[in-house]
Amino acid sequence: MALIEVKNAIKTYQTGEDSFNAMNNVSLSIKKGEFVAIMGASGSGKSTFMNMLGTLDKPNSGSYYLDGVDMLSLGPNELAEVRNLKMGFVFQGFNLISRTTALENVELPMIYKGIPEEERRQRAKEALKIVGLENREDHMPNQMSGGQQQRVAIARAIVNDPPLILADEPTGNLDTKTSIEVMEFFVKLNEQMGKTIVLVTHEPDIAEYCKRVVRFKDGNIISDEVKKK
Repeated sequence: MALIEVKNAIKTYQTGEDSFNAMNNVSLSIKKGEFVAIMGASGSGKSTFMNMLGTLDKPNSGSYYLDGVDMLSLGPNELAEVRNLKMGFVFQGFNLISRTTALENVELPMIYKGIPEEERRQRAKEALKIVGLENREDHMPNQMSGGQQQRVAIARAIVNDPPLILADEPTGNLDTKTSIEVMEFFVKLNEQMGKTIVLVTHEPDIAEYCKRVVRFKDGNIISDEVKKK
């Protein structure tokens, strides 16, 4: 069954008197449990597509269903709830709160969900253990390496057990060795925990970890390749 179903999505931006389509009639279906790389040069439409998947932006026309629910029919509060329950986000810049510990950063999505403090703490500890940071719970972001901060961000993304992880250039600020370590965690999330992962990258060696590669150019999908096992 498809977790993500996008059909004929068009997104038009106006710049002065000119307009251009950042997405031009894009259709894509992603099944539960897939690990998909979204690739393309700057301005290709991949970021616009990712923003739509994360319900941070809406297309001008077309449709987007997530787990059978029409995302374009929901209001702001309903979309915020979908993001909290159905999606985990991992960004290039980590987006951790600087004056809170690793454990407190991971707890954040559960605070929005209204989970009691004791349960929050236990689940945050378990998520940090999954990413190998059980001994860094009390560390502030500035006391951790870039790779460790990204692993905290991954723990935060999975703590509510969402079916979908959206990762936007998650290795963009990391060196090669650390990038490999982070990508191995994404593989683990996909293969061992069954998470559906959509990952934006411009790096071919990072896309190699994914099982399917979708390439954008000028607002269009120009190729969609499922790797042979």
